[in-house]
Amino acid sequence: QSVAAVFGIGLLAGRALPLVCVATTAGTGADVSPNAILLDEAERLKKGVVSPFLVPDLAICDPELTLSLPPPVTAATGLDALVHCLEAYANRVAHPAVDIYALEGIRRIGRSLETAVADGTRRDARADVMLGALHGGLCLGPVNTGAVHALSYPLGGEYRIAHGVANSLLVPHVVRFNLPAMPERYADIARALGCPDGADAAATAARGAARLAELSARCGVPQRLRDVGIPRGDLPRLAGEAMKVT
Repeated sequence: QSVAAVFGIGLLAGRALPLVCVATTAGTGADVSPNAILLDEAERLKKGVVSPFLVPDLAICDPELTLSLPPPVTAATGLDALVHCLEAYANRVAHPAVDIYALEGIRRIGRSLETAVADGTRRDARADVMLGALHGGLCLGPVNTGAVHALSYPLGGEYRIAHGVANSLLVPHVVRFNLPAMPERYADIARALGCPDGADAAATAARGAARLAELSARCGVPQRLRDVGIPRGDLPRLAGEAMKVT
């Protein structure tokens, strides 16, 4: 099959060999998910292949394999994993069984990512982020992601911005936009990130959005689209491209 023929859901005809995935970053969740994301260079857009044949027979998720990751890659991949968990929990098709993975992934990454970025030799922090990323990967098949990922794909496809960086740039804004639709869910996310309760669910959720931005900044990730070279004039077109991501 050609790559172009399998973009979409359930289009892979099968596979004849065992598949073993070994994660060397703690972020994408590809080691346990049915998704593969590739860049269509002609359209300058990232596209997905989704199939049960992409789920491995064995996944090896060993934090020892991430000890040599430099801080920027640790930060970007860890934030990507955090967004997987967040978007699976605050989702129109959220599922109670998947919620368990999502919240636990948020807790682990939220409490340990900054440490892993600052001191990559800390095995306890590396293990927390790796397990959080694994939880995020387990969220991707049953529930999947939302607007943060859809908006980030054009940034990666056209500007080659690292996926986790793109997600991190966008997530506080998407959370604030979506918050009125499900304040209780976003309040749960805020609590998982270690935020204290506010006056009501919306206030608690707002603290979560602020915590996401703070964590990203403390991990050394750029905070504005202009910081990664995206001109303001491109925003309407990029938003249009994002709407094609289904």
